[in-house]
Amino acid sequence: MNEAKRHEDIVKLIGTMESISVVELTEIFNISPATARRDIVKLADAGKVKKVRNGIVRIEEKKPIWSPLDINNTDNYHEKARIAIKASTLIKDGESVILNCGSTAFLLGRELCGKDVNIITNYFPLASYLIEHDHEHVTIIGGQYNKTQNIILNPTSELSAIYSGNIMFTSGKQLTPAGLYKSEILTAVSEQQILNNAQKLVVVVDSTKVTEKIGSGMLFCPTTKIDVVITGKLADKSVVESLKQQGVEIILV
Repeated sequence: MNEAKRHEDIVKLIGTMESISVVELTEIFNISPATARRDIVKLADAGKVKKVRNGIVRIEEKKPIWSPLDINNTDNYHEKARIAIKASTLIKDGESVILNCGSTAFLLGRELCGKDVNIITNYFPLASYLIEHDHEHVTIIGGQYNKTQNIILNPTSELSAIYSGNIMFTSGKQLTPAGLYKSEILTAVSEQQILNNAQKLVVVVDSTKVTEKIGSGMLFCPTTKIDVVITGKLADKSVVESLKQQGVEIILV
C-alpha cells in the first residue's frame, strides 16, 4: 500500500475509532513505528488528524456560528453592532430583559448570550441561537409562530401579562419627536401587549431611522413611554435635541 492510500485509510479509520495509537497503526497497516510516526506528523500538519502522545485523535468538526444576519447585506451592520454592545452595558447580572424581533435585537441577544441574564423573547431566530449556544435563562413567549416575521404571536393580551422584565429593548421603522413607529402591525401589536410589563423601555435604532418625517406605519409608543434611546452619532440632531427636551436619555455610539 502506498503512502497516499494509507493516509486516506487512516483518516477514514479515525472517523470511526476517534483515537488510534502508534501500536495500532503498526498492526493495522503492517508498518514500522517510525513510519507510523511519520504518517502522524504529515496528517497532523495537513489538519486531518490531531497529534497526541503515542497516537492521534479525531478532529471534532466545529459547528458554524449560526446567525440570521448576513454581515455584508445587513444595513448599517457596524453601527447596529455598536448599539448592541452599548445596550448590553445597561443590563445587570440577574436581571430579565425583553428582546423582540430585528437585527439589532439579535445582535444584543448575542452580546448577552452566556451571561447571567434572563432573556424573554418572541423572536424565533434569537431563541434558537440562545438555545444552540447553551444560554441558561431563556423564556420564549408563547403563541402562534408567524413564519413571515419569524416571531411567535400571542393570541390574547391576557397571556402576555405573565411576562415581565427589568428592561424592554425594541426598535422600529422610524423614531420621531412624536414617538417610535413600526411598519409591521402584527409585530407592533404583539410587543404592545407586553410593553406595560417592563420597568424601562430602551429604543435601539440606527441613525438612519431617526427622522422628523412620519411615514407609513403605526405609532408603537409615544415619546413619553421611552426612557432611553441608543443610536448612532449621525442621527438627526434636531430630533435628538427634541427627544432630550422631552426627558429621553440619549446615548450616541
